[in-house]
Amino acid sequence: MSSIVQTLKTERGVALQKRLVLYLIMALFAAVFLAPLYVVLATSLKTFQDARLAAMWSLPPQVSFEAFVAAIQRLAPHLRNSFVLVIPATLASAALGSINGYVFSKWRFRGANTIFALMLFGMFIPYQSILIPLVVFLRNIGLYGSLGGLILTHVVYGIPITTLMFRNFYAKIPEELLDAGYMDGLELFGAYRRIIVPLSAPGLVVVVIWQFTSIWNDFLFAVTITQRPGVQPITVALQNLAGSQVIEWNVQMAGALLAALPTLVLYVILGKYFVRGMLAGSVKG
Repeated sequence: MSSIVQTLKTERGVALQKRLVLYLIMALFAAVFLAPLYVVLATSLKTFQDARLAAMWSLPPQVSFEAFVAAIQRLAPHLRNSFVLVIPATLASAALGSINGYVFSKWRFRGANTIFALMLFGMFIPYQSILIPLVVFLRNIGLYGSLGGLILTHVVYGIPITTLMFRNFYAKIPEELLDAGYMDGLELFGAYRRIIVPLSAPGLVVVVIWQFTSIWNDFLFAVTITQRPGVQPITVALQNLAGSQVIEWNVQMAGALLAALPTLVLYVILGKYFVRGMLAGSVKG
């Protein structure tokens, strides 16, 4: 009996040691991951005189919010531009992706797989390869240099990924629900409006978070299409905070935190729904 107890204690001790080692490894990875955030936050709370490269790891001698005040004053108009850009572009690409995903998952027609594959091919086209024809096209339709042109670009470029996400999500919805709707007299898009749309919340959350984040963080399209300072989103304005002679590190770090805040808040609010939505569409595709 005593040997059994001793064996159990030994196994328990080994399991505890393994758990402690695992926790230490996880803590190490967390520290490495959070180190840049610490530098950004600590630098943003310093005065201009204290914000030096040699002292970037040190805590601020005195907490100062002057960098945040300066960053808000410089970035406020561009923050508004980013919201004007992101909200309609996200909603439009999500709506188009939802319709496309419904058609490709529930409507059988000749060439559907080929069309879907060609649409997905747009996901793998590098941004850099289409910049010149994109600028020429936007100039021809009079949208170059405006937020409208940038919105159109993100809507079109977002259709492949939103279509894929919604198609995988809708593929899990039982066909019997649609058959019951057809028996009640609903047509194809009537069933979409009455049956599919009310069930789309988990997939919609995934698409909204994905599109909001990717559009908000975009720099290449933004800096190429919006040339006038009055219409530039916050990512371009943040890059312009860097001075040519004197670099205000504290203001730049404060601006970086302000630029990251909307996406952070979105993930905090909808993060659990994002995971559920991803799992909901991962069974069939």
